[in-house]
Amino acid sequence: MRRMATLLISGLLAACASPAPDFYTLAALPGSASHVSLHSIELRRIGVAGYLDRPEIVRSSASYRLQLTSTERWGEPMAGMLERVFTENLVERLPGTAVFSESGAISTSPDLVLEVDIQRFDADATGDIVLLAQVAMRHGDARQAADARTLRLTARPTRAGVGEHVAAMSRALAQLADAVADILAQNGT
Repeated sequence: MRRMATLLISGLLAACASPAPDFYTLAALPGSASHVSLHSIELRRIGVAGYLDRPEIVRSSASYRLQLTSTERWGEPMAGMLERVFTENLVERLPGTAVFSESGAISTSPDLVLEVDIQRFDADATGDIVLLAQVAMRHGDARQAADARTLRLTARPTRAGVGEHVAAMSRALAQLADAVADILAQNGT
């Protein structure tokens, strides 16, 4: 009788347990190479809007309401993940240029300092992923004003689901790397 009760209680507890979360990460994507005359670029810590800085994946911030995933989580803190993947995207697009992050182990005087502030990175009312970022670039030791720009990029998920939402976010982050590489190439740096 006790054994039956123990099995029954164990079964009920297992039925009430929350499902295990699924963990996701952004991925670097290939892009076109831009040739610049820089030997090294230091990416400063990426600023991330507070509403994004959480383990849950923010699906949308439309209509003044945050929509978070229930059992899907980021596999690492958002700011660190953005920094890691964005650095990898830049390395792909700027062959011959060492791109390193401020939070990494490498410390040197860079030719260019790159700062990025992510103000929005979620789906709008139409379902498109919107990446709104401010980007500032200045030459290593220069005390002159930085070349600062605001970039708004979008990527459309090809179908519903968290995996495709994350894939579209990866595409938008790759577009940001494309835009930065293009700016550097156009400025002749």
